[in-house]
Amino acid sequence: MAKFNAKSTIKTVNSEGHAAYAMQDKARLITQVLTSFFDEKKFYQSNDRPMLETLRSVIRNDPQFVSNLAVFARREFGLRSVSHVLTCFLAAVPEGKPYARRTVRGVTLRGDDATEILAFYLNTFGKPIPNSLRKGLRDVIATFDAYTLAKYKGTGNDVKMRDLFRICRPHPETEEQSVLWKQVVDNTLPTPLTWETELSANGNTKESWEKLITSGRLPYMALLRNLRNIVSANPSNFPDALSRLSDPEAVRKSRQFPFRFLSAYRSLPASAGKKVFDALEAAASASVANLPRLPGRTVIAVDVSGSMSMPVSKNSEVCCCEIGMMLGLIANRICDDAVFYTFNTNLSSPTVPSSAGLLYACVHEAKASFGTDMSLPFCEMIQKKIHADRIIVISDNECNRGNRIIQSYADEYRKTVNAGLWVHAIDLFGYGTQQFTGKNTNIVAGWSEKVFDFILLAEQGEETLQSRIASYTF
Repeated sequence: MAKFNAKSTIKTVNSEGHAAYAMQDKARLITQVLTSFFDEKKFYQSNDRPMLETLRSVIRNDPQFVSNLAVFARREFGLRSVSHVLTCFLAAVPEGKPYARRTVRGVTLRGDDATEILAFYLNTFGKPIPNSLRKGLRDVIATFDAYTLAKYKGTGNDVKMRDLFRICRPHPETEEQSVLWKQVVDNTLPTPLTWETELSANGNTKESWEKLITSGRLPYMALLRNLRNIVSANPSNFPDALSRLSDPEAVRKSRQFPFRFLSAYRSLPASAGKKVFDALEAAASASVANLPRLPGRTVIAVDVSGSMSMPVSKNSEVCCCEIGMMLGLIANRICDDAVFYTFNTNLSSPTVPSSAGLLYACVHEAKASFGTDMSLPFCEMIQKKIHADRIIVISDNECNRGNRIIQSYADEYRKTVNAGLWVHAIDLFGYGTQQFTGKNTNIVAGWSEKVFDFILLAEQGEETLQSRIASYTF
């Protein structure tokens, strides 16, 4: 049966000094990458130095895995900056150079992916630019149309689109391409009409938003992130915007993290009105509507301790605790039978909405404080002989209560209640240690609803997160 990191038996301690298992390099790199906006402060440490240490080790031994992980993070989990970092480190060392070109092609989904990759490489490693990286950038430059080149020309950035052309020196294949690229280098390419240029020219006004909503030039992500501004401007066609916001097909195509809806929800004033909040709730529900059902009984345990209070990003007000709560509530929706707990120094059974109210519950139930005792849900299950097919633990794994590793409680439960219990541990912060190991153990990482894809797959012995990345094709 497929297991994630089943051989991790090396004992260590976490950042709190509590007993834990050391993670093998690939497993640790996955958790560090998929829970990272690169160079962001975390409760115990920033993520950049530990991740780079692990990254160097994995590149030496399996550079193709790093290449796959970079593209997987960008395409499946929507993580941009960290995918750029992995790409540049591949290009910087001999073992990684054969994979750098394919990785550039894999992670470049927008024009500014290319300029950001070049900027990170120059700022980190300087010149010369490796041929593998240069070739990869030339490959993607050739795919950019006039709109992309103009939209992402990078006015005000250290590395602009024209710098990308000057350094990489791509060779045009047609006369039309030659004329277009000369305009880029000469900085004479006309500025395209986008929602950003519309607002810049005419301001954050009712008329501007009316025009953008009618024109169809407002991307879903821009609609979501500017919802507070649109509410404030109160355009006459605002109902059309709300209709698009809650449209299941538009939600699916947007590929937004579930917590993005929570961030928009939190930004709104109470005066925004029920229709606005309802539209956001509908969008959040639509974003997770197609997840597979989990049969049997599932115990869900969400960490709400003090270390979960950190914002996921310096540019976000959403904290890790709220993301954990949201993932827990999503899990609750897809389970045939669920028992829901939160834990810190104490164990609680919060009120869980049966249908609507996903975002509302996150805002009002997720309060991070006190210490971390991950043993509590297991003790409750043992004492009350709660027969569960699986437990989903959502945490940063920084336990600081008791002198036993948490795996021992899972072992005790299996001996006394249900030998077939699966433990699925969703790591939200990637500090590099784990609390569980061995048979029927599945370690997953990330803030996306995609983490749930690997629960049934692991239980069926088909695939885990690590095996998916190892075999990822693009």
